[in-house]
Amino acid sequence: MNKNPPSFDLLSAKKSKDGFWRDSNDTIIRVSASDIERHSYCPMSWELAKKGNSGLGEAVKMGKAKHAQIHERVSEFKSKQTLFRRQMIIWTWWFTVIIAIIIDSVAILMIDDVLLYPQDMAKYLAMWSLTVLSAGITAIYLPWRRWFGFAGNLKDEKTKFIEETKIMEPEWEPEGFEGGWFEAGKLEIGLLFGAMLLGIHSIALNGAENRQQAGFILVMLAMVWTLAASWQLQRALIYENESELARKDVGLEAGSEVAYSDDEESSSLLIDNATGIRGRPDQIVIIDGEFIPIEQKTGRIPKRPHTSHRRQLLAYIHLVEKNTKRKTPYGILRYGNEDIHQIMWDNEAKQELFQEVQEIQRLMVEGGAKRNHNRVGKCQNCSRKYACNESLA
Repeated sequence: MNKNPPSFDLLSAKKSKDGFWRDSNDTIIRVSASDIERHSYCPMSWELAKKGNSGLGEAVKMGKAKHAQIHERVSEFKSKQTLFRRQMIIWTWWFTVIIAIIIDSVAILMIDDVLLYPQDMAKYLAMWSLTVLSAGITAIYLPWRRWFGFAGNLKDEKTKFIEETKIMEPEWEPEGFEGGWFEAGKLEIGLLFGAMLLGIHSIALNGAENRQQAGFILVMLAMVWTLAASWQLQRALIYENESELARKDVGLEAGSEVAYSDDEESSSLLIDNATGIRGRPDQIVIIDGEFIPIEQKTGRIPKRPHTSHRRQLLAYIHLVEKNTKRKTPYGILRYGNEDIHQIMWDNEAKQELFQEVQEIQRLMVEGGAKRNHNRVGKCQNCSRKYACNESLA
């Protein structure tokens, strides 16, 4: 869900039986993934942020700039990947036309004129074309999949995810687009494409006086279409190369598909109204048929993932799982392009996340946040030390 829930009343909020805090109207207290990251780092830093004390320093500015660069590179990869797939689909269609024309030209040259003339075959093909075209249009407008109870696949789940969350633009039709080839499924596309092929053959045969002439026309048509298909294949290969270079620049695994990238401005929130968790992952990619959130960190590379970063990613895993209604086995935490960590999503991780959320909700109601460490260096690196009365720096 991507709609903001109603505001809540902290004064009347109490802990519910499930451990989460709700107000007198049973409205859950909202906790963002950023809240979880800040509170895990230091409750005082989190409380200062809630009071409006923004983070200061060059590290904060550099972090925002690097995140913007990452989003730009990921968006470029997604764009190149989409262009490559479009060109390959078009090339596949065109190559199919070539094969069909060649087969037909050979068959026509072997037809006995006494049994069937090209003009007679053109009439039959024209009738078949109209029949298949009618079947394709009917299949588009009638909800026959729902009638027969066909289950959705990953593409259907992805489309539904896009429509429900509005956190990304569809690959083939921009938001608000109506109609087009991809309004339908593979069966409908196949019917419409078949009608087009039959129509082309009917026109070619109708203009021929004998089978030799008809075969010659189809062979010439196949040669022209082969040149066009070769040009289309070259374009597809260029886009594939550009897509691969962009993927390596971003540091994604081979075969990854970007479902979403956060630009912190136009992207909508993912929300779970049962726990109050909400947030925007840096990216969501599809790996082996699973929606996997990625959290990018731009600071110094630690020896092991920080607890605060890990818990923030756990929140994103939970949100992706809830919003896609598909099991999310893990998330990816990245420090640069080389230091990559796979954070597993199991019962222990869920319990850790929910306890953190419940503690934040408690502090929002009761107050009393305190510094949770005695590390001078941590306070020195804190972007809100200027407003903290418990700072060790």
